Amino acid sequence: MLLMMVAGIFAWESIMGRSDPIPPAPAMAAAVATPAAAAEPSEAVLPEATAKTREERRFGRYDKDKDGAITRDEYLVARRKAFAKLDRNGNGVLDFDEYAVKTIERFATADADASGSMNPAEFATTAVKRKPRPAPANCPPAAARGADDEEAAAG
Repeated sequence: MLLMMVAGIFAWESIMGRSDPIPPAPAMAAAVATPAAAAEPSEAVLPEATAKTREERRFGRYDKDKDGAITRDEYLVARRKAFAKLDRNGNGVLDFDEYAVKTIERFATADADASGSMNPAEFATTAVKRKPRPAPANCPPAAARGADDEEAAAG
């Protein structure tokens, strides 16, 4: 037992004694070893970022006449389009049936027996269908995670 502890200490000392315990990534190793090689034109060049920032692009979408200023009318264009989609009869007034048209249509579709009310099975058809989130690429499958968790709890 004592011999194992002494061997562990020596192993730890040899690891900690290194000046750089983690080697550089392969792509960086060449650049670190020969800085002049990185400046050669044969090296892959990363694309440059565009001059426009996200905020500049957003400003450009609102500034319809490209005069460098956003007027009230330009700012409200998206709201006007959304209102026009809802105002089915085009009279400039949004009544409740126009406002709730999607909900009214969803109810009519779900009420399969046209009784004017939904039973639990009919109501279940109105639930929002959500797409499952994809697992991050570097995570093991759920079954493997469960097995590892059980082994860790048992050990």
